[in-house]
Amino acid sequence: MVPKVETFPSGIKALAYYVHRKDQNDKWASYAGPGGWNDPDMLEVGNGGMTIEEYRAHFSIWALAKVPLLVGCDIQAMDNTTFELISNPKVIAVWVGPLNGNKVAVILWNRSSSNATVTASWSDIGLESGTIVDARDLWAVRYVD
Repeated sequence: MVPKVETFPSGIKALAYYVHRKDQNDKWASYAGPGGWNDPDMLEVGNGGMTIEEYRAHFSIWALAKVPLLVGCDIQAMDNTTFELISNPKVIAVWVGPLNGNKVAVILWNRSSSNATVTASWSDIGLESGTIVDARDLWAVRYVD
C-alpha cells in the first residue's frame, strides 16, 4: 500500500510537496554530499502519529534525498518495528550512494487523498521503453514484476 500524503503530520506533508516538486529537488540535489546536505527537517520515524507505510515513505525520501539520517525518536524507548525501519540495509545503501552498476532508486508515492495505483514510465527515470530491468522492493526485500 502506498501512503496518502494527506495523512502525514504537517511537517512530513510539507516535505512530501518539497520532494515531489522535481524541479526543486533537482535544483538542490547536487549540494547533498560530504560537507553539505539538504535538510528538510527532523526524521520522524518512531515518534508516533504515522503508519508503518508512512514511516517507510518518510525514511525512503530522506535516503533518496541524501538527508542526514539522524534518529529523531527516543532511542531508549524505540520498539523493534522502528529499529527495523531505520536499519534497513538496502534503503541505507541508497542513502550512502552513489548507486553503481546502472542502478536507479525510485520512490512511488500516492499524493492523493484516496487509494490509488501509482506507476512510473521508464522515460520518467531516464530509461528507454523496452528496457529490461530487475526491479526490487527494498522494503519487501524481493524482486517485483
